[in-house]
Amino acid sequence: MSSNETNAQPAAPFQTWMCLICGWVYDEAAGMPDEGIAPGTRWADVPMNWTCPECGARKDDFEMTVM
Repeated sequence: MSSNETNAQPAAPFQTWMCLICGWVYDEAAGMPDEGIAPGTRWADVPMNWTCPECGARKDDFEMTVM
């Protein structure tokens, strides 16, 4: 076992992010493959110019949900 394997941190659980305007939810685990965002894409990695597919809100209008 290499030193990288022994010191590896577990991956953070996937989160969901809700649009504060319309309530649509982005799920990091599911992504949005139809829009070119692969499953497992973290919210921080979603492009800044991305907008809500339901209402057009910006990323700034989303809030992480607590599960």
